[in-house]
Amino acid sequence: MVLLVTALAQAVVVWATGSVALLADTVHNFSDALTAVPLWIAFLLGRRAASRRYTYGYDRAEDLAGVFIVAMIALSAVLAGYESIRRLLDPQPITNVGVVIAAGLIGAAGNELVALYRIRVGRRIGSAALVADGLHARTDGLTSLAVVFGALGVLAGFPLADPLVGLAITVAILLVLRSAARDVYRRLMDAVEPEVLDLAEATVLATPGVLDVERLRVRWTGHRIRVEAAVTVDPALSVTAGHDIAVDVHHRLLHDVPKLVDATVHVSPAAHGTDPHHALAHHASTGWARGAGHRAAC
Repeated sequence: MVLLVTALAQAVVVWATGSVALLADTVHNFSDALTAVPLWIAFLLGRRAASRRYTYGYDRAEDLAGVFIVAMIALSAVLAGYESIRRLLDPQPITNVGVVIAAGLIGAAGNELVALYRIRVGRRIGSAALVADGLHARTDGLTSLAVVFGALGVLAGFPLADPLVGLAITVAILLVLRSAARDVYRRLMDAVEPEVLDLAEATVLATPGVLDVERLRVRWTGHRIRVEAAVTVDPALSVTAGHDIAVDVHHRLLHDVPKLVDATVHVSPAAHGTDPHHALAHHASTGWARGAGHRAAC
């Protein structure tokens, strides 16, 4: 809401002054305000319980919202760049430069307020997407300050400073777009930070009774992490003892890996040519806001 009000105020100033740099910043602020809508919807969907059709729940809605956010950033870059080039080819005078400076300062302040709120809330709930959106808003605040510098250039007798700053803002938007597109692509492709994988592996190996890790898979779904692990244990252990080790692995993963909400642990005897009839499987699920439970089978 703060960004929307800020963008509307800037739009009025753009209409009155004709500043293309402020127009570029206003377009970006509008797109940034709109990105909060799909993210809010995604968070609401993420609270829904898993169903027989969506057995993993609806956390992926947050990743889909990220695609929309990337599209909006790309659109704002195209519009800002087009208008800046048009004004370079066909310069237009800027009036009320002092008002443009004031609008740029308002944009910077509004973006910083939004950035502080999104980053604080994102860190509290463990949402990397919301923290990134907050950092994006902070970047927008810097582009608003660039508008101020463009207006100061006009006051100094360099009228092309305004569209040139508009182009600089376009480049800044493209840099944000590159980073956002990379992060969203990695989430959609189930990429995970190496340090998260290293932590999960170290946690599993540190569990008493675990001899080795056969397979370990970690992925994000929205702002939550899920783990699938296959470990080996002493083949002389009973089914009950193997199950207890699986429960211990599950408990340690939930305790040590931040943002982890679900872990599946498969236990096998440490021998080549494992007989599937002697394999143990354990599944444990915390169920984000859905209660807790676990199931074991052999």
